[in-house]
Amino acid sequence: MHTTEVSRGDRFEFGANWARFLSVLNEDRIAKAENSLRGMLGVSDLQGKRFLDLGSGSGLFSLAARRLGAAVHSFDYDPKSVGCTQELKRRYFAEDGQWLIEEGSVLDREYLARLGQFDVVYSWGVLHHTGAMWQALDNVAPLVVGGGKLFLAIYNDQGLISRYWLGIKALYARNSWMRGPLIFAHVPYLFGLRWLVRKMTRRLTLDRGMSLWHDMLDWIGGFPFEVARPDLIFRFYKKRNFVLFELKTCGGKHGCNEFVFTRPMSK
Repeated sequence: MHTTEVSRGDRFEFGANWARFLSVLNEDRIAKAENSLRGMLGVSDLQGKRFLDLGSGSGLFSLAARRLGAAVHSFDYDPKSVGCTQELKRRYFAEDGQWLIEEGSVLDREYLARLGQFDVVYSWGVLHHTGAMWQALDNVAPLVVGGGKLFLAIYNDQGLISRYWLGIKALYARNSWMRGPLIFAHVPYLFGLRWLVRKMTRRLTLDRGMSLWHDMLDWIGGFPFEVARPDLIFRFYKKRNFVLFELKTCGGKHGCNEFVFTRPMSK
């Protein structure tokens, strides 16, 4: 299905982008990813925890969670993303029995039901690319054990601007000859001064350890594409008895709002 969706222009090749990102992965980026998990989850480590990386992408945050002590289960819908995650395991945790990597879909409830429950379910910037975001948001809720945490990042809804980006992303996915011009046209708007300042100060590594260039390609090409206001995500999980633990918004701009919810223990 993934190959078919890519060939007919219904899906961006996220895994191919992440494969290129691995060439710039270093210890500094990994440390930033670890700090991102510690800060948002409010922990010093993940010893003794089960961590589900749902849509593992490059595999960076699976690696970070494993280095923090968690038993990690990673899966992704994109075979090349699965390959990226396997490559990081090979580099850093070869033959490790506490890190399992699979190909799977968050929209496949039968597959999810076989996974069990986890202390941390992590899905950063993934569910809005499924083509069925609200179904995906619903599907992940049962995966969190009582007392566990759900860490999500979802694209912010900017109204007309978000609809503009939906059109750009669809154009990028469906017309390979347009990709170069679209990148050329949007780089100044997206990164311009921000890139220049970071370049001059040698801070091209983002706070989560990601790469400015690869994030830009992900943003321009990332399709399917859905968005939501922070209050809608909050209300959605409140109805499912989750409690907001941490929130980090993008300040009303383009990008992701980050949420950490806790699932209360059953009485």
